[in-house]
Amino acid sequence: MKKIKRLLFVAALLALVLLAIWGNTALEVNTYEISHRDIPAAFDGFRIAQVSDLHNAQMGKNNGRLLKKLTECQPDIIAITGDMIDSRRTDVETALAFAEEAMKIAPCYYVAGNHEARLTEYDSFRRSLIALGVVVLDDEKIALERGGEEIFLAGVCDTDFPTEIVFSDPQAVMQYKLSSLTGEGSFTVLLSHRPEYFDIYAESGADLVLCGHAHGGQIRLPYLGGLFAPDQGFFPEYDAGLYTQEDCNMLVSRGIGNSVFPVRINNPPEVILAELRPKT
Repeated sequence: MKKIKRLLFVAALLALVLLAIWGNTALEVNTYEISHRDIPAAFDGFRIAQVSDLHNAQMGKNNGRLLKKLTECQPDIIAITGDMIDSRRTDVETALAFAEEAMKIAPCYYVAGNHEARLTEYDSFRRSLIALGVVVLDDEKIALERGGEEIFLAGVCDTDFPTEIVFSDPQAVMQYKLSSLTGEGSFTVLLSHRPEYFDIYAESGADLVLCGHAHGGQIRLPYLGGLFAPDQGFFPEYDAGLYTQEDCNMLVSRGIGNSVFPVRINNPPEVILAELRPKT
């Protein structure tokens, strides 16, 4: 009987180890169709691949597996939603090498996350991304044109960055940043690192928001979802996937790499692919 118990214990331990390995290496692509009345006909089928929270991770040699997945997505653009670098073990070269190769797949658009906000060398990193052709949307908005029609792509850098006006409340910082970036009119895609501001994004008039930061809750429990996410705590409301509030959709990526907690469980890294569809 003791031998059977030992074997069961070893089998359970092995299963946990295999689950942890799978949860950190089994890179997925998850596709979401986003339908909205303000999407122009010319943007029917427009594909946005989202990469978030790389944290200096390497999916295959020189991120070969990640780049292969992105190539297979056949995106029109690639959105990078913060934390390319981990501030605790900074590796700028890995992040820049990924950006250089990703630019060969599709135009890349980037917003900074909370880890970039901690970097003393962020300005240098930002200039290097721009030199590679990456569009850095630090509190900026641009138009994307296709077939004579346009949508807007806006980006906010993380609320940990200083602003010209001092706020005591990070939510007020986000509201201030969005006041000049979103609103009624053309379809607007917002890149922002943090999903916990979903109410503010929806109120601002953003139509589609791409976020990361939550790492899928790090450990995902069956039927319960993520266990813990930064700035949301235990059993976070916005941990992964699609959330809808009136006319605003938010996609939260589980991300690629890890930060403080080094292991994912039942939570494989992912690339999100959003396909735009006009609502008829």
